Amino acid sequence: MNFALRKTLFSIVFNISLLFLLTIGIQNSTKKSKVNLLINESIQLPISFIIGSSFIIGSITGTLFSLSFQKNQD
Repeated sequence: MNFALRKTLFSIVFNISLLFLLTIGIQNSTKKSKVNLLINESIQLPISFIIGSSFIIGSITGTLFSLSFQKNQD
């Protein structure tokens, strides 16, 4: 299997499993906050969900950037 495809598939599976564990872990979270977006504010979300989802989005973005960078070098 191609290395880029394997890396992308691993990243997707890993991040989905992290998201699953994140949703299980925040069941009893009581501290909630709003996220200020450019246009509006979001609904009140648990702080742990905001931090965890930011980590997951950063992990996906980093994987896609590294694959793009490898294609430019080849």
